[in-house]
Amino acid sequence: MPIELGDVIPHFTAIDTNEEKFDTLEYIGKKPLVIYFYPKNNTPGCTAQACGFRDQYQDFTDLGAEVIGISSDSVDSHNAFAKQYKLPFILLSDTDKKIRKLFGVPSGLLGVLPGRVTYIVDKQGKVVLVFDDSINATKHIAEALEAIKKIVS
Repeated sequence: MPIELGDVIPHFTAIDTNEEKFDTLEYIGKKPLVIYFYPKNNTPGCTAQACGFRDQYQDFTDLGAEVIGISSDSVDSHNAFAKQYKLPFILLSDTDKKIRKLFGVPSGLLGVLPGRVTYIVDKQGKVVLVFDDSINATKHIAEALEAIKKIVS
């Protein structure tokens, strides 16, 4: 079952670019989250999306939110991607696709590539927006920022 509006996100852990354990329990109850699933590091759409979140990261943090990108790339790949594009937010490695399956993220582009879905999660862990657009990667940033503004005002 895919995660839908009003659902509470499932608990998960993963390894971040610093090779440290990320745990959703450290964030739920403390701050809203932007959790975005993307197909692959260093592809045109994914790079544009990551750089869009980078360029507006301060806007998200000013509102008290944290941005988290998730793909099936390795920790090493994420590390290089984050360094190359100076990404200030959390990237999580989901090599076994367990988190993607936990959220029920559909495949994109005729089932060939992993889907691109952004979830906006309020402070209590409840999903307030699911934005699924595999084609227009950069539109996710504006949609996410608007949703965060609504839940913190």
